[in-house]
Amino acid sequence: MDKSGSAEAEAAIRNVLARIAHLSDMGDIEEYGAQFTEDARWEMSGVPVKEGRARIQEAGVARRAEGATGPGSDTRHVVGTTAVTVDGDTAVAESYWQFYADTATAPVLRSMGHYRDTFRRTPEGWRLAERLISGG
Repeated sequence: MDKSGSAEAEAAIRNVLARIAHLSDMGDIEEYGAQFTEDARWEMSGVPVKEGRARIQEAGVARRAEGATGPGSDTRHVVGTTAVTVDGDTAVAESYWQFYADTATAPVLRSMGHYRDTFRRTPEGWRLAERLISGG
């Protein structure tokens, strides 16, 4: 395993994880999509697999149209207990997640689970290449 620069890589990866959560709840959907590689894969049990940045972003647009997430939805994705393993230009992050609704009044935990995220270093920086989601 290449340890050179791994602390900086780990910090950058943790920031991408945070940006995805923040942007999902209250940010710009195009900036959200930009956190993923062009060929990213998003997989969650019981939900159709999303292949590619464009499909992942489209799914985010659909969730916003339903009021499930996004600005004004009073939802929050909370990601924590993250362990990152960097190996050169790729990395894996394992995290627990929680999804809360009604955060403006009386927050309710709607779901929780585990992310297994694979990252790839790109010319634009670290980007999420694959998200495997368990729980729900």
